Amino acid sequence: MSTASGPGRVLVAVYGVLALAATARSAVQIGRDLEQAPVAYLLSAVAAVVYVVATVALARGTARSRPVAWAAVGFEAVGVVAVGTLSLAQPHLFPDATVWSRFGAGYGYVPLLLPVLGLLWLRRTGRDAGAADRTARPGDATSG
Repeated sequence: MSTASGPGRVLVAVYGVLALAATARSAVQIGRDLEQAPVAYLLSAVAAVVYVVATVALARGTARSRPVAWAAVGFEAVGVVAVGTLSLAQPHLFPDATVWSRFGAGYGYVPLLLPVLGLLWLRRTGRDAGAADRTARPGDATSG
């Protein structure tokens, strides 16, 4: 099963919406107010890039894009937990919110839930692809 089929389409759509929202937010923040909260605004830009990469890689769903999707979604998972924790422990570093601050509270905690769903979906679709490969191999081995 492809990462972009079935429920994966919904996942890709949510990633796409978050990619657009994070990109627009970071562009405005950096273009208008970078000196006010450079750490927060640059982290929003990093999040935007991660969401764009994850969206494209998940939408493609090819053998070459799967490792990219794993890396992007994994980075996202670590990023939202690290930035979420840091934004609570050191709030002075985040005078303005980022996509990942407070674990994505400003986005309804979707940034916290999305990488979990993304990693589960990648695992499931990888297992399905592996099962298809194993099913095809016995016929190949006996025919030669």
